Amino acid sequence: MFSRAYKTAVTVPPLLWVTVFLLVPYALLFCYSFWTVSPAQTIVHHWNLGNYRELLQVHVYFQTLLRSTWIAARVMLFALLLGYPLAYYVSFQAGARKNLLYQLVIIPLWVSYLVRAYAWKTILGSDGVLNTLLQYAHLTRHPVEFLLYSPFAVVLTLTHIYTPFAFLPIYASLEHIPRNLVEASHDLGASPIQTFWRVILPLSIPGVLAGATFAFVLSLGDFLAPLLLGGPSGIMISNIVVSLFGAAYNWPLGAAISLCMLLLVVSLLFLSERLEKKWSFS
Repeated sequence: MFSRAYKTAVTVPPLLWVTVFLLVPYALLFCYSFWTVSPAQTIVHHWNLGNYRELLQVHVYFQTLLRSTWIAARVMLFALLLGYPLAYYVSFQAGARKNLLYQLVIIPLWVSYLVRAYAWKTILGSDGVLNTLLQYAHLTRHPVEFLLYSPFAVVLTLTHIYTPFAFLPIYASLEHIPRNLVEASHDLGASPIQTFWRVILPLSIPGVLAGATFAFVLSLGDFLAPLLLGGPSGIMISNIVVSLFGAAYNWPLGAAISLCMLLLVVSLLFLSERLEKKWSFS
């Protein structure tokens, strides 16, 4: 139906955009990961595996990666625990208020990331809203110090920021469940709990997997929340990458860590896609 010139004009710009701004940076990242930094702080284009050997030998990188994975896993879990019941209520119980509640859920996405992060810093600080309330209610005599500059603050902030990203695919999967299947389950004598466990939850698994992937991957690559609220015990692997590309000026080592994170994220996305296809309902 379309001429070859039209197809070329439509496909070439996006392919060129992806090549220049995605594939080329990835290729440069791959090359930098095999180079080194000289004592004079210059990049030496000498191909070797020294950066990857350093990642295996220096335990702080592996420990930070484990901490980052544990934080991202907790954020994913809490985002699902908050997002799924909310998506279920909006999809099945909200009725005429469905559109209003949906808009209220996604409104936080309109607010700047930094504004939301600084808001939690204001709430959790020593002189913040929460500590002031606890002392006013005589529940504590002194400010609770673990609320800020701790992994707790990072998990709480990231959960607040990324719960809408878990909510949206879950809500979409719940909306695509045929309502006649739910009605048939009730007609066959199933209780609401049985209908949920045997009909609704299995059919919403693809949305759950997508939401879990969004929450985990976005949390794993986050560096602003740990920087603002994490403190020494809440530093994540992305903060190390930022410091290596910044003050440390060790781009090859930063590229090696980034490439390992990229492989981890791509593996998770591939696994999530395979599971979504397995559980998808047509």
